[in-house]
Amino acid sequence: MSNTKSTRDHIIEAADHLFYQQGYEHTSFADIADAVKISRGNFYYHFKTKDDILNAVINLRVANTQNMLDQWEIEGQSPEERIRHFIQILIKNQSKIMRYGCPVGTLSTELAKMSHSAQTDATRLFTLFRTWLAQQFTSLGHSADADDLAMHLLARSQGVATLANAFRDENYIEQEVTLMNEWLKSYTVNAAPHTQ
Repeated sequence: MSNTKSTRDHIIEAADHLFYQQGYEHTSFADIADAVKISRGNFYYHFKTKDDILNAVINLRVANTQNMLDQWEIEGQSPEERIRHFIQILIKNQSKIMRYGCPVGTLSTELAKMSHSAQTDATRLFTLFRTWLAQQFTSLGHSADADDLAMHLLARSQGVATLANAFRDENYIEQEVTLMNEWLKSYTVNAAPHTQ
């Protein structure tokens, strides 16, 4: 199978990786160019500013997140099962989270501290999860408080990611995932029938 990704795609993927591991502010053009193994001239042909790269990285993350949510819709037989996919991200990405934190949360926090104009765009990732989770809770029969439940679960997962990164404790992640699944089960058992 041939590699059909363009140089621009490789730059965006390398920047995404480095922004996550090192932070946006601490990643230079040179870091990204070195990772992709291209000359500065070739690099500047594709991106004139670091903010241009940041916007491309955010758009990539939004697209990847939407694709993941679409996949969960296909794989999950019920709203509960689909929500469990979201909870399991903590286990699936356990080693990365313990080392670098949550990619969504860390970028949003960093851009907010900098009062960066792209902070609102970065928040789109949280909005995607929030909206999708609210839809799942509505399907579970909790339309009146679907957004509150979505925000609670989103906040809890962010808290777990932050503390897992601070303490580097995989047992903590596994314990919290179990508790989140039990919490979800309590809302499934007590779910009212959903009507359109």
